Amino acid sequence: MQMDWVLVAVTGAADARLSELTSTSVSAIGGAPGNWMSLSDTGPLKASALRFSAAGEGLASLRAALAAAGPIDAAILPADRFGKKRLLISDMDSTIIGQECIDEIADAVGLKARISEITERAMRGELDFEAALTERVAMLKGLPLHALARTLEERITLNPGARTLIATMKAHGAATLLVSGGFTYFTSRVAALAGFESHQGNTLLDDGAALTGEVGQPILGRVAKRTALLEAVAALGAAPEDAIAMGDGANDLDMIRAAGLGVAYKAKPVVAAEAAGAIGHTDLTAALFFQGYKASEFIAG
Repeated sequence: MQMDWVLVAVTGAADARLSELTSTSVSAIGGAPGNWMSLSDTGPLKASALRFSAAGEGLASLRAALAAAGPIDAAILPADRFGKKRLLISDMDSTIIGQECIDEIADAVGLKARISEITERAMRGELDFEAALTERVAMLKGLPLHALARTLEERITLNPGARTLIATMKAHGAATLLVSGGFTYFTSRVAALAGFESHQGNTLLDDGAALTGEVGQPILGRVAKRTALLEAVAALGAAPEDAIAMGDGANDLDMIRAAGLGVAYKAKPVVAAEAAGAIGHTDLTAALFFQGYKASEFIAG
């Protein structure tokens, strides 16, 4: 059955001809290209949106064609879900920041390789998130608290476009929530640095001088992230369709599925396969284009 869709394509390639590429790709799956709109034709990124009609069965082929066409990030979503969202909810580690905090903390005690392996498997969905987090934190028992501050100062960096994404959505009235399976020590500070209005995370327990190797209960994981989304949109008098959710790991899947626009940022395959939008080549401002923002509307953070 034919449905109305919107395809948004974003690239940093100077020679990209997005209008021609998107129209040709839609036609190749038997779709009917409609109105095309430029979102940015100058500056570091080019972006365009194309309305089209097609059967949903052809979307996988459309995504594959765009992926093969070059360094292009794209979102394909039902036309009635295209537009500026009222809530931005995002994962922190490897999404808003470029690191996994627990892996960087572990480097202080010579356990980064071991803990990183567990993190990677958990993010791919191969391990139970809560059990994997408990196991990793137990390895950090006795780590002095000053190691957390050093990790934040020396190792943690915002991903490109993070501040602009958040500042722009806030300027247009959206609420912003950072929600992480990581730790409140970092979420509180990263939220302030990036411009988020609120944050949620797990709590590393300590004895006043060092970590005890325990995590505060209940652990914020996959289900809790979805709950955070539902509670946040309800507080706005909105619906899940009014939210954009971003993440990279399996514990982000439930909130990505629940949102009107789910975005996978340099994500594990299990996440990228289910998100309406994927960012792998450009930066976090692509999530603004995916909502129909024009580059002229961006607010520098």
